[in-house]
Amino acid sequence: MRVPRTGPAAALLRRLLHGATWTTPRRIQALTLCCLAALLAFAAVAATVLGGARTSIDTIGHQAAPQAVRASDLYFALSDMDAQAANLLLVGSDPADAGRRKSTQAVYEQRRAQADGDLQQATEAAAGDPAAEHAVGSVLGALGQYEALVARSELLEDQGKDAPGKPSADALAAYTQATGLLRQQLLPGADQVAGASEATVDGSYASQRSDLASGRWWLLAFGLLALLALGLLQRTIAVRYRRRVSPPAALATVLTAVGLIYGLSLVSASEQHLRVAKSNAYDSVIALSRARAVAYDSNADESRYLSDPAGADAYQQNFFDKTQSIAQIDGAGLSTYNDKLAPLVAAHQQNPSQVGFGGYLGSELRNITFPGEQAAADRVLTTFQVYQADDRKLRALNTAGRLQDAVTFDTGNAPGQSNADFGLLSDAFGDVIAINQQAFDHAVGQSDGDLGAGAAGTAAVLLLAGLGLTLLAVRPRLREYR
Repeated sequence: MRVPRTGPAAALLRRLLHGATWTTPRRIQALTLCCLAALLAFAAVAATVLGGARTSIDTIGHQAAPQAVRASDLYFALSDMDAQAANLLLVGSDPADAGRRKSTQAVYEQRRAQADGDLQQATEAAAGDPAAEHAVGSVLGALGQYEALVARSELLEDQGKDAPGKPSADALAAYTQATGLLRQQLLPGADQVAGASEATVDGSYASQRSDLASGRWWLLAFGLLALLALGLLQRTIAVRYRRRVSPPAALATVLTAVGLIYGLSLVSASEQHLRVAKSNAYDSVIALSRARAVAYDSNADESRYLSDPAGADAYQQNFFDKTQSIAQIDGAGLSTYNDKLAPLVAAHQQNPSQVGFGGYLGSELRNITFPGEQAAADRVLTTFQVYQADDRKLRALNTAGRLQDAVTFDTGNAPGQSNADFGLLSDAFGDVIAINQQAFDHAVGQSDGDLGAGAAGTAAVLLLAGLGLTLLAVRPRLREYR
């Protein structure tokens, strides 16, 4: 382009082309505004990213995950209530078995109180959620009916002076109605309550992982932008005023770099805590809680099998289906399951990374993370294997016409009897659940500490210091032009 040599327009054009309008004060003022804006934008991005992480931790660690665990505990309490009710029906009202009946009744009452407490907490947690309120309400209504039917079954059994393993038709009918209600309404309702909370945990975790991954890059981009702006300001001051360095501007740059490193470290720590809490700990807690509940329900199927000959085949199949859900072995049947399980257990004991079965227990053994978890999970496997062997012995006794011996073996608590071995299995489940629950609580607590008031205060101090030092760096230079 040809520039006119004379006239006012030519003079203005030459000033624009040669930057005459950008005097030193204006350059300093513009760069200062850019630095302040960049610092504020960087702080806003950091607050958004880390605030989102804090919200997700609150949702997962303090709301949805505990609700899901309580709902799983409700499922377990209901399953064991029915198992104890089945044992009461099986034991009968023989005075010779009064002690065993009393202890079984005590466990039933304990589980009933546990279920009532879980339901109360679920009711409070469901407030404002119509679907959850409906699910909890259906469980509450059905639980009252269930308890009444169990009480009726016990009363009829007492009145009939039923012998062990031979309940009266009326007592059996009342219990059958009760356990049918449990399967058709109570357990599905509890599962629905748990499923809603589990879906919230899964959704929050997936969303926050994505947000933190993208947030890291946004944080890095805006942090580098703020550093670039401060660097340009520092250079301009050095060139225009013939100074090697402006201490306030240099300190503001250092503090911004510290803030960027601090923010990125919090993002990385949040990702780590979320992964430990959800993938490593919570997933195991849920899988093991469900496995324990299913095991208790399968334990009840043994008692149903003995007390109801007409439904024995169905109860036997139910037992096997639940066995497969705990440790699935493809191609196995009830008669071949133990033979197929034995080499898989032996291979796992030789090499813990070898897990040749699926189900809840297979999922847990593939998700070993914490100190002591491997040994605790292995105890679940070995006690599960013993309990399966007890089940086959129980069925063999019944098939041989030794019903009384089968009942005694099924409900006995002496070492080597089925109920005693099942207690060891239950304790093993509890130990590995406790390890994972403790790890979950620890990860959530660490995240609360990292993203709490201390982090907010540190960020605020860094931001205010950066803004103040930036203004302090340019104020003496601008005063020279007054």
